Amino acid sequence: MKIKALKGFKDIVPGDVELWQHLEKVARSLFDRFNFAEIRLPILEETELFARSIGETTDIVEKEMYTFVDKKVTMRPEATASLLRAYIEHGLYVQKPVQRLFTIGPMFRHERPQKGRLRQFHQMDVEVLGSESSRVDTELMAMGSMLFKELDLVVSLEINSLGCPACRPGYRQELVRFINDRIDSLCADCKRRSTSNPLRVLDCKVPGCREQMLEAPSILEHLCPGCKTHFHQVQTGLQQLGIEYRLNKFMVRGLDYYCRTTFEFITGDLGAQAAVAAGGRYDGLVETLGGPKNTPGIGFAMGMERFILLMQQKKESEIKKQPVDLFMVGLGEKGTETGFVLAHALRGMQFTVAMDHEGRSLKGQMKQANKAGARYVLIVGDDELAAGKGILRNMKEDGQQEVALVVEKVAEILI
Repeated sequence: MKIKALKGFKDIVPGDVELWQHLEKVARSLFDRFNFAEIRLPILEETELFARSIGETTDIVEKEMYTFVDKKVTMRPEATASLLRAYIEHGLYVQKPVQRLFTIGPMFRHERPQKGRLRQFHQMDVEVLGSESSRVDTELMAMGSMLFKELDLVVSLEINSLGCPACRPGYRQELVRFINDRIDSLCADCKRRSTSNPLRVLDCKVPGCREQMLEAPSILEHLCPGCKTHFHQVQTGLQQLGIEYRLNKFMVRGLDYYCRTTFEFITGDLGAQAAVAAGGRYDGLVETLGGPKNTPGIGFAMGMERFILLMQQKKESEIKKQPVDLFMVGLGEKGTETGFVLAHALRGMQFTVAMDHEGRSLKGQMKQANKAGARYVLIVGDDELAAGKGILRNMKEDGQQEVALVVEKVAEILI
């Protein structure tokens, strides 16, 4: 019996992996331009880290985490909590008052696999710690918008404010009253959330629940003066940068730690799984995890599988494998041996070189060169060795020339 990958876990094979490499290359270039530094985090963390940060009543903690109960450790379901744990543990706030960090890697949640959502999925996560400036909020959204633009992907930006501990309680009371008036018409999850996490009722995807919540009160009408000013400044900043956005009063985060600005990048090309990137501000989370008081933070995560799906839908976005500069064709034992040594030397000079090691005929090796998309082919056989010159064929222009079997001479032509 064949052993297959687990449900919700997927191999990324050659032919697909080039898209992933392209996405990471573009993202890393952009993060560098915005002065972000990379941090690499472990996959396993203490379970308490996620219970304290994400919230014990969230679906993630209650239903979705991969937890080793006997060891009290969990495979990370998201990156922010791990990043903040590292930020606190290593005292990064002492080294630099404002930290701008990003991380890329796999996350794990036990949920029903869907299009663009797997049990092992990958995220790019960016965080700014130590600044409460509204311009940082705007800058993060601007960076996300620029990433989609550079990948030639069309998305829309939706924003909301979740208020703060000062203004949210009053709104929560009004929302709970509104929900209770309709409680019999809501799904089982919403009934449960109505007392533990009523904001999540706004985000329910069940059509009947969404219809019931259409007239729900908006938190934007309950913001305290500080939150109102902050959100106004965020919108002003987006307008100054020419970034289009839409207010969405139903947008909430599935994690307890968010406050004030929250945002999502939405696509209409992936069906129900519309959010490609999402995040917001979490000004009290660092303190909750044992870090210094009054440390503001904001960040967002981007689902890489969903990026890839969007990129695959655009024919013009197909990323080809790195071109092979040279295919080394060795004929006979001596010719193959000479080609083997030349290939190694050229690779040391940063050229991409492919070679056959199965003793195929000239015709068979030329087919391989074509399939690899090689720019040049260098043919080395007994006659070429006797003359001290190989035959270098230009595969794009269908011409050929003799070249001395010296690595520097071959490199001059390949450049």
